[in-house]
Amino acid sequence: MTRLRLRSVLLRCCLLGALIGATAPSRAAPPPGGAPPAAAALRQQARIAFFGRRWADAEARFEAALAAPDAAGMTEAQLAEVLGYLGLSELEQGKHREAAEHLGESLEHDAALKEALVRRFTSAFNKALEHVGRIYVAAAPPDAEVLLDGEPIGTGATVLELFVDPGKHTVLARLSGYEELSQRVEIAAGGTVGAALTLSRVAPPPPPAPEPSAKKSEPVAPAAAPPGPWTSWPGTLRIAGIAVTTAAISSGTVFMLRANVLDGDIDERGDGLDRDPAWTSDACRQVPQPSACPELHRLRVQRDTSRALGAALVATGVVVGAATVVSFFAGSSSPRANAAPAALRVLPVTTAQQIGVVALGAW
Repeated sequence: MTRLRLRSVLLRCCLLGALIGATAPSRAAPPPGGAPPAAAALRQQARIAFFGRRWADAEARFEAALAAPDAAGMTEAQLAEVLGYLGLSELEQGKHREAAEHLGESLEHDAALKEALVRRFTSAFNKALEHVGRIYVAAAPPDAEVLLDGEPIGTGATVLELFVDPGKHTVLARLSGYEELSQRVEIAAGGTVGAALTLSRVAPPPPPAPEPSAKKSEPVAPAAAPPGPWTSWPGTLRIAGIAVTTAAISSGTVFMLRANVLDGDIDERGDGLDRDPAWTSDACRQVPQPSACPELHRLRVQRDTSRALGAALVATGVVVGAATVVSFFAGSSSPRANAAPAALRVLPVTTAQQIGVVALGAW
């Protein structure tokens, strides 16, 4: 009996302990740092897919990270890296236009990137540009909506840089109370064109004819002095001059930046060849030439061409800009200009790919 009672007591104690353990509140420690935010998790997954060379998977996950609810919490460096790696994933898949757009947006934040990433993204951006065209669009008034092939892409508040596939495209500007204006452009791979769209107000209906009545003769005002050659410029030509100046200087700056990048590539290749004991300074004059000589020659030709084009475009922009500025100052000295002063807005435009100003107003 004593042994049976002891077993019964022990069994009851075990059951009571199990019951207490089952009903006690859980005190498991939370995971360190809490759950990662959606954007951070997607960035990590996208990097794993990218370095695993799963380009389509990496592209989808980088885009999902940019669209995540907490994407606004990313730092400038994180945003620049996501855009740059997204562009690299698209470039590997032959999506050159999308790659140029995202790599260009990434390089707008180049100050937040490491130098190695800036070089890598810049090289990839130049490769993408070889397969697409660029259109610089200037529209006035600044509230005008700009469309490319029927798709809205911005307003005339600033000069728009558009990356497009080679071929024919239609740029259109529209605004309530103004007549629509479109321009058809054709661009080749690696080319750059400009489009200036200045809208005209819709003509108001003619006023009703006044009833015939006797009127007193009024003194005739003296005729105004004829305007000079600069003051006779219409507003359309002034805006066109501003657009040409901005596009030329911006394009020239891009070409000169590309020349500097190519110059750096040439120096890196030259440093690597100098470390080769078999390499000499006149190796490319020998027959047969080493395999590195054609590539060095191609890079030098591209560098010199880009530098010459850049200098020519910048010089053209300066000349046209100077003529446009002179027209403003000359026009302000005439009686007609003093009677109706122009409202001028000058907007600076500075990105990784373009530098200039946009002047908008009504003359």
